[in-house]
Amino acid sequence: METLEEAQLCFPAVNNSCKKSTSSHLQAAMIYTLLSLTSVVTVVLNLVVIISISHFRQLHTTTNLLLLSLAVADFLVGFLQMALCVFQDGNCWLLGDIVCAVMGTFSFFIVSVSAGNMVLISVDRYVAICDPMLYPTKVTMKRVQFSIYLCWIFSAIHTFWILRDFLQQPGRHNSCYGECVSIVHYAEGVVDVVVTFLAPIIIITVLYMRVFVVAVSQARAMRSHVKSVTHHRPGTVTAKKSEIKAARTLGIVVIVFFLCYSPSYFAAESNLVEAASGATEIWVLYFNSCLNPIIYAFCYPWFRKSVKHILTLQILQPDSRDTNIL
Repeated sequence: METLEEAQLCFPAVNNSCKKSTSSHLQAAMIYTLLSLTSVVTVVLNLVVIISISHFRQLHTTTNLLLLSLAVADFLVGFLQMALCVFQDGNCWLLGDIVCAVMGTFSFFIVSVSAGNMVLISVDRYVAICDPMLYPTKVTMKRVQFSIYLCWIFSAIHTFWILRDFLQQPGRHNSCYGECVSIVHYAEGVVDVVVTFLAPIIIITVLYMRVFVVAVSQARAMRSHVKSVTHHRPGTVTAKKSEIKAARTLGIVVIVFFLCYSPSYFAAESNLVEAASGATEIWVLYFNSCLNPIIYAFCYPWFRKSVKHILTLQILQPDSRDTNIL
């Protein structure tokens, strides 16, 4: 009887050890395989996006720079967050309180970075569709780079402020040995929900509603061949079509982002913001990092061409940076 009880503990040699989950070995193996495969796919696909945008000169645009920032965040989720979660055996966290604190902090950080990137992408599409004539002067590479730096810096400051008590004493909220739980006070939890969820969703919704209205009006004008007061050159109409297509694609990315992120926020109680990292809501949140490059694969021809150039090692050839990838 004692041996059976010890087998149900995460750490049999520790008196206050947490108990293992009741799932069968087959179920645990299937979950482990699925999570490992998701982690590998997330890393590979986002690495393709990073290499493509960084390597090919034609992809060095302001919009793609924002996609690059988002891909870096998604790559880190697959490479660190998902990979570390694989080492969790059901309810048992096997890597100790320090790694638990690092992973919890990084999770908050990446959520904040991703939300900030989504807001920047929405602003970029808003200016491109609603003010196309001034887009090249308003949205420059330097301004976009500066905005991305601010996004990552602000996210780091926000994360360390939210988790300052948890970082000072990792494992302080664990009810048993082998648990990985981070608890945030009510006030900090409210601030986090507002900053990383409610405010971004309001800003993005308002901007994309405006983008949708303008895009529909432009499409109607094109179909009816109505000329505007200021006569645009033929190339301008083509550019508008491509901008609208980009807005539609990035709109899908934004919608998927909130569908994946909403469960983790709605499941949070008044003071419990993040519990054990193996929770279903957390993995739905992480899965968003795998979906983004899949959306690119279906919507962006340059992504598919880049995959071909990378797999065939054509990017190692001289002057491959200048390849026509669009």
